[in-house]
Amino acid sequence: MYRPLIAGLLLASAAALSAQVPSGNSAPQPLPFAATIPDPVDQPYPGTIRLAIDATDVTRGIFRVTETIPVAKPGPMVLLFPEWLPGNHGPRGQIEKLAGLVVTAGGRRIAWTRDPVDVYAFHLDVPAGTREIEASFQFLSATKGDQGRITMTPELLSLQPNSLSLYPAGWFTRQIPVSMTVKYPAGWTAAGAIPAKVAGSTYSYDRVNYETLVDSPIVAGRYARTWPLTQRVSLAVFAETPAELAATPAQIDAHKRLVDQAVKAFGSQHYDNYTFLLSISDNLGGIGLEHHRSSENGVTPGYFTKWDDGPGRRNLLPHEYSHSWNGKFRRGADSWTPDFRTPMRNSLLWVYEGQTQFWGYVLQARSGMVSKADTLDQLAATAALYNSQPARQWRDLLDTTNDPIISARRPKGWSSWQRSEDYYSEGMLVWLEVDSQLRALSSGRKSIDDFAKAFFGVRDGDWGDLTYTFDDLVTTLNAIQPYDWRTLLTQRLTENAKGAPLSGLERNGYRLIYTADAPPSFRHGEKTRKVADLTYSGGFVVGSGNEVTSVTWGSPAYDAGLTVGTTIVSVDGMAYSDDRLKGAITAAKDGKAPVQMWVKNGERYRQVALDWHGGLRYPRLEKIGTGEAGLDRLLAPR
Repeated sequence: MYRPLIAGLLLASAAALSAQVPSGNSAPQPLPFAATIPDPVDQPYPGTIRLAIDATDVTRGIFRVTETIPVAKPGPMVLLFPEWLPGNHGPRGQIEKLAGLVVTAGGRRIAWTRDPVDVYAFHLDVPAGTREIEASFQFLSATKGDQGRITMTPELLSLQPNSLSLYPAGWFTRQIPVSMTVKYPAGWTAAGAIPAKVAGSTYSYDRVNYETLVDSPIVAGRYARTWPLTQRVSLAVFAETPAELAATPAQIDAHKRLVDQAVKAFGSQHYDNYTFLLSISDNLGGIGLEHHRSSENGVTPGYFTKWDDGPGRRNLLPHEYSHSWNGKFRRGADSWTPDFRTPMRNSLLWVYEGQTQFWGYVLQARSGMVSKADTLDQLAATAALYNSQPARQWRDLLDTTNDPIISARRPKGWSSWQRSEDYYSEGMLVWLEVDSQLRALSSGRKSIDDFAKAFFGVRDGDWGDLTYTFDDLVTTLNAIQPYDWRTLLTQRLTENAKGAPLSGLERNGYRLIYTADAPPSFRHGEKTRKVADLTYSGGFVVGSGNEVTSVTWGSPAYDAGLTVGTTIVSVDGMAYSDDRLKGAITAAKDGKAPVQMWVKNGERYRQVALDWHGGLRYPRLEKIGTGEAGLDRLLAPR
């Protein structure tokens, strides 16, 4: 643009702004932000941090930390608490639970000041002649669920090093060496990815870099058992009672097949050792979090003892294990960061999580962790859910990759209209479509297994990070089977469509239908969630205490005025029960009279009419034609 024209526009803008400020009113200007935290450099840190953790106060849920940090030079220094956490995809470090921070040098206290902009940063002035400083503090685990995830109970604990350490600003975290020791309660056992020497109740872990330390959680407890699955992979299980550790040989064999099928699918192993950390508890907070050489998996009691009741949480381990390849070894270039202060960008989470969701279901079926029939029913439930979400009409799939930062997994009142982290399961449907296209275009000679080996199966044994871009995905797919993959993927990521992308299921031989009888896996899901799921039978879900927990935007339940938090008191003049509500919905099928309900919001009662006449509807997959279809081949063991 011509420079005098720019100047003229600026003068006009200033004049317009001044005209908007009433004469005589105060009009301050902002104070500038001073850049006082050094950017990370890829150079070795001068010395090894010694991190000592006392994890014995399990009654009160308090971790006590003493950290000795070598210093590079006297003068200004910044200590950081990890903020942007891989696997959380957002700034989720629990800085609010850090307490009692005291920094000393040679026994003399050093004052610290929290950064006024980055509250995860602590400034201090290192005295001349100081070679190391000592930082001590406590991490206060939640004692109730409304405080966050409970990480310590009298029988179990989940130790995440990112919550129990500070690190010096100015270096790539992979360049900062750390030696950690942890003291556990007497008689407890601990497991994690980092080897350790054990002396009594104290574990002294091998020196690793800080990036690896943060990626290496530990689970410890009073009751534990470990099963080797292969020479490199083990299953370490912790529970509140010994009875929950009673796994049968057949159940352990299923976990062994999971490892075998994953290695066959990806064609490599990107770890020297890998540990499934599985906690079974009603009190320790549940979790599913990926790491490169381990995974944190927290489930409620019954994982082994109620195995035959239904799939339960058995999809969790296949999902988190797949992340060792997808998300840890291969990671979107814009989400990789040199430290835990640099913001992550999540544009490729539909690969990181979406394709991992895909492989989680595929591997659960291939290994027999979950039956093929239950897997098909679970895929039907996913397809139906996203096919019913009207929010797809205004918010595209790519935008949901921002949700970990926007909402941080806080509850939503209208998730069907707001959307959530849909890159997981709708992303899975996109990868089902990719698999079906590969099969169709190649006359069955190629499939997503070829993509897995080409994309994830490189550099066997490398447990660093190999980043990729959208272009790399397209290039890999085109090398397997030429097609306009860029256009297809871009369309699925950015379209505002009425229904979910179901062509992957249909091209692979199955269509989504609805029946009046719920599949076994659906019924089991209702039982474990303690809900009556009527998402496709009027558009709502009723949970414990007769309280509505979900309402689909624009559904008959929405039109009746139901919201999350509404309590249903009665159905057609009778006291509420799940069976009575389902019976009333069945009775109203093909009729004209709505289901009458009295409901309560706060102290206000009112009568509502559910004008739904489609009866009970539950999603299933129906085979198209006869013989083995693409989806059958996809789920078959290798």
